[in-house]
Amino acid sequence: MTQVIRTALRVEGIVQGVGFRPFVYSLATGLGLGGLVGNDVDGVFAEIEGPPAAVGEFLRRLEREAPPLARIERVTTSVMPPAGTASFTIAPSGPNAPDGRRGTLIAADTATCSDCLRELSDPADRRYRYPFINCTNCGPRFTIVRDVPYDRPLTTMAGFAMCEPCAAEYHDPADRRYHAQPVCCPACGPRLALLGAAGEPQGCDPLEGAAELLRDGRIVAVKGLGGYHLAADAAHDDAVAALRARKHREDKPFAVLAADLAAARALCEVDDAAAALLTSRARPIVLLPRLPGAAVVPAAAPGNRHLGIMLPYTPLHHLLAGATAGPIVLTSGNVSDEPIAYRDEDALARLSGIADAFLTHDRAIHIRTDDSVTRVFRGRPLPVRRSRGYVPEPVAVPGGFPRHVLACGAELKNTFCLAKERHAFVSHHIGDLENVETLRSFTEGIEHFRRLFDVDPRVVAYDLHPEYLSTKYALDLAEAELVGVQHHHAHVASCLADNGWGAGPGGPGAGESAPVIGVAFDGTGYGTDGTLWGGEFLIADYAGFERAGHLAPVALPGGQAAIRQPWRMAAAYLDGLDGLDGVDGLDAGALDVMRRNSAQWPAIVAMARKGVNAPLTSSAGRLFDAVAALLGVRDAINYEGQAAIELEQLADPAERGAYHAAIDAREAFQVRGADLVRAAAGDLTAGVPPAVIAARFHNGVAAVVEAACLRIRERRALTTVALSGGVFQNMLLLNQVVARLESRGFTVLTHSRVPCNDGGISLGQAVIAAARDRLGSGAPAGDS
Repeated sequence: MTQVIRTALRVEGIVQGVGFRPFVYSLATGLGLGGLVGNDVDGVFAEIEGPPAAVGEFLRRLEREAPPLARIERVTTSVMPPAGTASFTIAPSGPNAPDGRRGTLIAADTATCSDCLRELSDPADRRYRYPFINCTNCGPRFTIVRDVPYDRPLTTMAGFAMCEPCAAEYHDPADRRYHAQPVCCPACGPRLALLGAAGEPQGCDPLEGAAELLRDGRIVAVKGLGGYHLAADAAHDDAVAALRARKHREDKPFAVLAADLAAARALCEVDDAAAALLTSRARPIVLLPRLPGAAVVPAAAPGNRHLGIMLPYTPLHHLLAGATAGPIVLTSGNVSDEPIAYRDEDALARLSGIADAFLTHDRAIHIRTDDSVTRVFRGRPLPVRRSRGYVPEPVAVPGGFPRHVLACGAELKNTFCLAKERHAFVSHHIGDLENVETLRSFTEGIEHFRRLFDVDPRVVAYDLHPEYLSTKYALDLAEAELVGVQHHHAHVASCLADNGWGAGPGGPGAGESAPVIGVAFDGTGYGTDGTLWGGEFLIADYAGFERAGHLAPVALPGGQAAIRQPWRMAAAYLDGLDGLDGVDGLDAGALDVMRRNSAQWPAIVAMARKGVNAPLTSSAGRLFDAVAALLGVRDAINYEGQAAIELEQLADPAERGAYHAAIDAREAFQVRGADLVRAAAGDLTAGVPPAVIAARFHNGVAAVVEAACLRIRERRALTTVALSGGVFQNMLLLNQVVARLESRGFTVLTHSRVPCNDGGISLGQAVIAAARDRLGSGAPAGDS
């Protein structure tokens, strides 16, 4: 008699709304197994019955062949007595938890799959050229969900009743569209419309009409998954110039939509890792080296060697790219500094002065979600903005969260993070919290995430800067325990969590007792001593930090004005040099930056000397600004980080020379960043080309990081370095730093799941709050 066993399974992770039950059904029936599979509050449950060999084969293939959108985090099994079940069924969903708990995870919005693309281009298919084709393996998820469980009535598809053929697919376990909540077709689903600038219907085929407008050099607002884009012909000078003027976006690069991978390769250098990112289910914008002669006008990315390339991720984008037959500028549907428009009425009101027409539809977007932006570093993603395609899928955190946590993030590039158990739910990109509309997006987003993921924060983490709107929001939440987190400690902790630090043999939370050297370089962060930090060398774990060293502080003349006008930082650094005239043959009057700003130079120097409206800062970002202004790259900026970005673009990658900066002998050492400015100024007056000077400066900063980390290793025997902060988005610097540190035997941690810029701060705040919670104290651990 053949032996029969029965095994109970529990599968946790992103396993609902992704075709997991029909996958289990097909796998089990294909192996001749009996039993059942169903959904409940914790994920997927199943019971499998049959010969031991077949059950073993089922378990082996369960994770290896899971559906494309599934993310299995844990599979647990237990033995049950056989029930004599020969057939296999999909059981009704399990009951809600008695305590009302909800643990279901939600998948991110996902690019159109190859099966749907084949149907989209098949004249015999009933969804031929239908812009909203989707299935269990692709399509909208996060942006249409209003509440959980993830069922059609709780999405923005609730108003579209399925026709009979769609309903048949929806209820057939063997069909690719089984329980695909957004399933629809031309007979029952959303419809496109082309409207004029004032919202009037255009009376033509919407897709062809929009494509014709783009070919004619017009600007079209296109409703995507997470909001409206503004589109223009990327090869049309006047169209791109008009888009810049109307959007009030003078220099910041636009993203470019390429029809497919071959079209992307005609514009940029695309290696295997970049190709994998471009074609991934997330379909981010990928920053890539631009090819000479690429069919994109210079105004799309002024003075930049790179282009931000994306491939179509919805059927509508595929159809539009095919109809225009060329690259399309596709930028966020907003005026600069505003949140992206995602509600139809708001888009018409805010974008009518920019767009000549609107390609829209009647499927509502529930929550705005910008495109994600990433680049490739050593074959891995290096996120710049984590949003559509990645959110709301969680980051698993070693040690987990003893109590529910809300981390409010920073001021610029804000994200928030809600966390419970072992999951950190880092939000979509909110933006800069500098206006009422963005603050509303922040507060509404927090409420939405709390509802979706059943998080009731008992601990609230916030940045120490008293004027951040995110901090003020946190301080108003009287019902929770408040935990202030130093900005650069959060950067380092974010990098540790990104790398799963603490998930090794020591078990959950082991990383808390294993400090690292944390190098946090950025523009600004409030220090525990009340000054502005930004060029930090920390000894840190999740629970606390020690400030081992930093760039020597320099005045920030005019405060925020010095960030907008980098020449002020050049003035502060140059004035701080001992006897500028005559030192190493340096003639102050020969520096163009002084002549260009001669009318204000004395006043700004006086401001810096007296410390009047000139707070001290150790910021690495401001050091880059000073050198950029010195070299004539940029005296004033139009977007955050512009001077440093253009300085990187200027640098000659073949130059190997490096400037030297002294590190003093104090226990908490200081690095003389002014030495780098002095060397750059000396080379400039000696006639050295600016591209060479820019490269020597970058190499000098990398050498400083190497020397500082060696100093700390000698004193504390630490061998792991975590690199974080927005300055490490600079690929020239990052490559140099990692290469130097690895050559010295360090293990180097960089970001690959959340940004190194302030978009990753909320994750760092959350894991710090959890670590302190485990220690029984929310008090900041760190020195000045």
